[in-house]
Amino acid sequence: MTTARAFITAAVFLWLGMVLAISFIEAPLKFRAPNVTLAIGLGIGRLVFRALNGVESLLAILVLAAVWADPPGVATTGALAVAIGALVLQLVFVRPRLTRRSDAVLAGHEGPRSRSHYAYVALEAVKAIALLSAGVFVLNSAMG
Repeated sequence: MTTARAFITAAVFLWLGMVLAISFIEAPLKFRAPNVTLAIGLGIGRLVFRALNGVESLLAILVLAAVWADPPGVATTGALAVAIGALVLQLVFVRPRLTRRSDAVLAGHEGPRSRSHYAYVALEAVKAIALLSAGVFVLNSAMG
């Protein structure tokens, strides 16, 4: 396995672990903690997801550089494109809507509930499956 492919493998599984831990474990559980109000949960969520998305963006850029240096094959590249595409959709289309809703709640307005978080979660699921697939594809190509 080349250095670039080893990096892709490590970065993909690190990225996957972060998405699973934060989006599918931390986010739903934080609202079950004692005395965590909607406003507190949203405030924490904004900080956590801003940090997650920043690290994801960095990993995506580094993975793209590694793919450019040593293209891993069509299946791996396709899976990575899906993962990066899901991240871009989240950052460009979904996060701004979620931010507007959380801004309103933090300012004391209740208004209707947003369904944008469902889109975010769906894109997280797509991203997780794509990252797992990319990791498996690159490992399988290294083994034979």
